[in-house]
Amino acid sequence: MKTDVLIIGAGAAGLMCAITAGRRGRRVLVVDHANKVGKKILMSGGGRCNFTNLGAGPANYLGANPHFAKSALARYTPADFIALVERHRIAYHEKELGQLFCDDSSKQIVRMLLDECAAAGVRVETSCGVERVRKTEEGFSVLTAHGEVHADSLVVATGGLSIPSMGATGFGYELARQFGHAVLPVRAALVPLTLSGKHQEHYADLAGVALPVAEARVGKRAFRAGLLFTHRGLSGPAILQISSYWQPGEALRIDLAPDAELGGWLLAQRTARPAAELKNVLADALPKRLAQRLCELWFDSRPMRQYRDAELREIGRQLHDWPIVASGTEGYRTAEVTLGGVDTDGLSSSTMQSKQVPGLYFIGEVVDVTGWLGGYNFQWAWASGHAAGEVA
Repeated sequence: MKTDVLIIGAGAAGLMCAITAGRRGRRVLVVDHANKVGKKILMSGGGRCNFTNLGAGPANYLGANPHFAKSALARYTPADFIALVERHRIAYHEKELGQLFCDDSSKQIVRMLLDECAAAGVRVETSCGVERVRKTEEGFSVLTAHGEVHADSLVVATGGLSIPSMGATGFGYELARQFGHAVLPVRAALVPLTLSGKHQEHYADLAGVALPVAEARVGKRAFRAGLLFTHRGLSGPAILQISSYWQPGEALRIDLAPDAELGGWLLAQRTARPAAELKNVLADALPKRLAQRLCELWFDSRPMRQYRDAELREIGRQLHDWPIVASGTEGYRTAEVTLGGVDTDGLSSSTMQSKQVPGLYFIGEVVDVTGWLGGYNFQWAWASGHAAGEVA
């Protein structure tokens, strides 16, 4: 069959590209090897889809070229996607830090995208893997599970390696290399960190203990958000955020109470509660089980009156600067996104088109643009899909 635009991948970026190209009157076919569209959309945000972030801008993204995302993000903003959501009368709310979620279900976002595809005349075929891609004089010849497709433009929206249980593969990277594009090293990002040896032994039984606010730091980069102890290590938004910047062997430090000044607070507690043991006092500032464990490992828990000023200030300092040695991450199995990907040096920042192969486009997570936690990666999907859809 013949089509103007063939899109491989029926995720957020692929569907947005299809809608945008279809509205221009282009004949668009979307194929995906999965049995349903938008699997990542469906599972995101606990099933309520954190579909964008009000503050999304280039500073919220990682990549070898930090300026690459500017053009697409400027031309399709969170306000543009919110307008689409509101047009479909999907109720939503801001949870925190500009994160927008559906009030009801992420299924509403997938339904909205499919309805927009239908209105734009887009065909979407699932359970349709791609077996071969060739460049031809007219465009591209793609052999799929449903037959051969000839297309003027080919858009690769295959995503990254994160969450392979949902069908994630490295197919997009293979296609990029086939057509002469460099692929930068990839690794799991927005992912829990693991501990090993004594570090894991010390904290494994704290699984489920949570800090509503902690600050995780690597070098000059810091994120303040929730932290959660797991059987294997550490998770929670603060850890997921810093995982994109952390490298194995790199020092990771955590402020367990960034909104307090624990040294001065402990001095005041000594005056107010001289007979109270340190572990019981700390349980007022930290989860009880964590306070007790830290006292077992770091501090000799005694009645407060037995501590000198310098000792209490040092205890406070250590709680604000906890050095934790992570051994690795939980990997792609639980990672929300993949860091790295198709080198942006080979792509146009305004259209996502290949500089080497006319008519070939790469969008979304397969590209070396990775957002923070909190709706930023969806906004990149919408923006990069829209950029390619305007010209493909």
